[in-house]
Amino acid sequence: MPPVSLLARLKSLYWEQDDKPALSAQAAAILSICLTLIYVLPFYVSPATRPSATLSRDAPSVIRARIRAVTTSCIICTLTVLWIIVAKDDSSIFDALKLMGWWPLSLTDVFRSLALTAVLFTGPLFESGVAEGEWREWFRGARVSETLGGWIGWRNYVVGPVTEEIMFRSAIVPIHLLAKVDPARIVFIAPLYFGIAHVHHFYEFRLTHADTPILAAVFRAVFQFGYTTVFGWYATFVYLRTGSLLAVVLIHTFCNWRGLPRLWGRVEAVVPVRPTLNRGKEDSDRSIVYTYGELGIGWSIAYYFLLVVGAIGFYYGLWPLTESLHALADFTRLAK
Repeated sequence: MPPVSLLARLKSLYWEQDDKPALSAQAAAILSICLTLIYVLPFYVSPATRPSATLSRDAPSVIRARIRAVTTSCIICTLTVLWIIVAKDDSSIFDALKLMGWWPLSLTDVFRSLALTAVLFTGPLFESGVAEGEWREWFRGARVSETLGGWIGWRNYVVGPVTEEIMFRSAIVPIHLLAKVDPARIVFIAPLYFGIAHVHHFYEFRLTHADTPILAAVFRAVFQFGYTTVFGWYATFVYLRTGSLLAVVLIHTFCNWRGLPRLWGRVEAVVPVRPTLNRGKEDSDRSIVYTYGELGIGWSIAYYFLLVVGAIGFYYGLWPLTESLHALADFTRLAK
């Protein structure tokens, strides 16, 4: 009997109603909640990982302890989901690793997914790279070594993207696939757990910013939930379309690096400013301070034009640039 491709198996998993799902939708939801709690709760179990009014979540000791905690959580959850796939779906370990995005490793899919994301950020890349003149540092890699030299950068650009994508894409999405949840629903449902997992930042923010009005803190938390959920929609779509965990990890890192794009205001340039010399001090002792200087209106027009162009390019490139032989879901009916 010839081997059946993973995508062919998944197509039958979704659309053949006579095929009983390996898990119920309710079981998938409960398991997803449990996985989310396993990821978040260790942050508050130990004094080493729990922030307080005098200990910020950005403290190096807290970051190191949390990295150990989430690494352990990801190992436990990955092995658990791997066992569920093998036991409940009667799959081989190799097929389970495919479903979890670990294999095969397609660098083409990774590159195309990153290119699609970069297109969306055409405007912000223009602002920072050209208007602010950072493009030279991109090629030298100076900012990379400087950023990853601190624990905050290591958390934001390495550990955070890796562990969050392992948990909220590689673990939670396959559970919904086993439950035969429609792929379009998975795109919108699974990221809710990702958004909820960030709500605890409200509590941490209140601890260290007690003087901030409660309404401002609530708005901040709601806004963060909103944009993390929107990112989750995109990352889940790419994951289902490419079957690549590495692709969504690198997309996550890229989006953390760029942040939210400017939606209003004028584009500014970073200008080095040398403070006035004190008498008796050598020129080499002067430290350079950076400030923002206003650019001509043409730079802002160019930025917002490229922001729109990038959004249009992203819209037209979304389907072709995420097409892959390793897809985990069939979106054919959606794409037509």
